[in-house]
Amino acid sequence: MNPSAPEHPATWQTVAPHRCQLGESPFWHPQEQMLYWLDIPGRQVLRANTYMGTVETWDLPSEPGCIAPASSGGLVIALRHGVFRAREWGGELQLLATLDYDTTQMRANDGKCDAQGRLWIGTLDETRQLKNVGLYCLDTHHPEHPGQVHISCKIAPNGSFTTANALAWSPDNRTLYWANSPSHTVWAWDFETSSGAMSAQRVFASFEPKPEGWPGTAAAPLVYGGRPDGAAVDVAGNYWVAMYEGQRVCQFAPDGRLLADIPTPLVCPTMPCFGGEDLKTLYLTSASKNRPADELATYPLSGQVVAMRVAVAGLPVQFFRD
Repeated sequence: MNPSAPEHPATWQTVAPHRCQLGESPFWHPQEQMLYWLDIPGRQVLRANTYMGTVETWDLPSEPGCIAPASSGGLVIALRHGVFRAREWGGELQLLATLDYDTTQMRANDGKCDAQGRLWIGTLDETRQLKNVGLYCLDTHHPEHPGQVHISCKIAPNGSFTTANALAWSPDNRTLYWANSPSHTVWAWDFETSSGAMSAQRVFASFEPKPEGWPGTAAAPLVYGGRPDGAAVDVAGNYWVAMYEGQRVCQFAPDGRLLADIPTPLVCPTMPCFGGEDLKTLYLTSASKNRPADELATYPLSGQVVAMRVAVAGLPVQFFRD
């Protein structure tokens, strides 16, 4: 995709006029009928009444990587310096656990809950040199650790990964998807629901790397389809992934076939989720931080949340189980 030649499909609508530096981790709260998301460097949780177009913000003490609603009310939030429970909007943050990484060089990133109510958290290497990113599972009902918060490392920080993203599960919970964004690859694993065990890793989707010198010049633009960021799955098992710097969202069938390549009015879409009463509204967060001034002028919706109607309903958000 070429950011000098924007496509602004009429199907996309602005959710609310609020620009984030790096919008992420959106989910639709079915009881509240509200959309939640994060601004990671802005250190905020946001929620919108999409019917009224109003947005509330909640300032946090450090960068949040991901959030999920909790079954007993409130949120679970993975911040840079720990995983916390908040029993109500804007309420006290109660520390649940810390992850084993250096908070001066790393932070929590993409994550969400599985069908068992466990919170899965990927990390991000801010140095881009350590390549020690992992995927962790936080379980409050582990059979061998009753009454405790148990953390297991599902993908080890073995010197291969820098940016955890694209986490999602198939509707039958038998497949887990995950990506290291700079690898331009989404992998799939067989997933065992009760234990959270992962096996049989394989490539689900791969993308061309960024061309050197991208985006090129007006006379000689370079084509780049972006790299996988956040993801969501619909009830038919199709996998939807935001392509950062690619101006698009890709929809893949469960067998890895590309079903749709949907242009967006954003150079840097970050994560989709499904919402609305029928779960047929696709919401999409985006980034504006460190983007060139001419790009922001050409793409004024950068950093905002946009939405479009889709034909197939998405899977509902999974709640954290205390």
